[in-house]
Amino acid sequence: MTQQNEEMTITEHLSELRKRLIYVLSIFVLGLVAGFFVADPVYRYLTKAESAQGFVLHAFSFWDGIGIYMKIAGLFSLIITLPFTVFQIWKFVSPGLRPRERKASLKYVPYVFLLFLIGVAFSYYVVFPMALAFTTAITEKMGLVETYGMKQYFSFLFGIVLPVSLLFELPLLIMFLTGLRILNPIRLRKMRRVAYFVLIIISVVITPPDFISDILVMIPLLLLYEISVFLSAIVYRKQHAADAEIESRYVRAEDEKHAG
Repeated sequence: MTQQNEEMTITEHLSELRKRLIYVLSIFVLGLVAGFFVADPVYRYLTKAESAQGFVLHAFSFWDGIGIYMKIAGLFSLIITLPFTVFQIWKFVSPGLRPRERKASLKYVPYVFLLFLIGVAFSYYVVFPMALAFTTAITEKMGLVETYGMKQYFSFLFGIVLPVSLLFELPLLIMFLTGLRILNPIRLRKMRRVAYFVLIIISVVITPPDFISDILVMIPLLLLYEISVFLSAIVYRKQHAADAEIESRYVRAEDEKHAG
């Protein structure tokens, strides 16, 4: 009987997870449709930006133009879907949380959108121009004629913007996991060396192979981790204070019960 109840519980969890995934996929598809309407003005803005000046972009296949529009629409849909996805994750795990934890973790959801936009701005206006300037300088030094396809240009652009933007969610993710009691500042401090190593590898991979670009991306990522540890400590202290308050209420209630 116990095994049957456990199987039913697992089935219910899987059903709930499937429902959340369907919700997220539905919003992503709707965002994708809306993204096609904004793809053209976004494309024109990106190609008229200062970083794109001097490049004559070519289409090397019939599908290049449609492919770029789909990438822009996909990025737009991801921006729209990201906070909704986090909300669905919260809905999935919230039944196992205390009311106080449920309320505390929910407030992080709106900031997902804000941090992602900050990451997009930083990666597009800071990291991407550096990467483009470096690769262009190498090309000119080698005496090569720059003839780029639009697909290659935008793949290079999105290959930098998307990873950096997602990394800007790190503080919020750590606060969220701390709120769920999965992480805590003590554990984060112990794994600092490993985290630094991973972030340094990421910064080297997503930037051009020169020391200045690596440093300019590496420093913000390491600062993001330290900010994450600091914010995790704040959440952790609040959790302990809330637990202490609940325990004191329980002790007082037991004392009153025995006194009566």
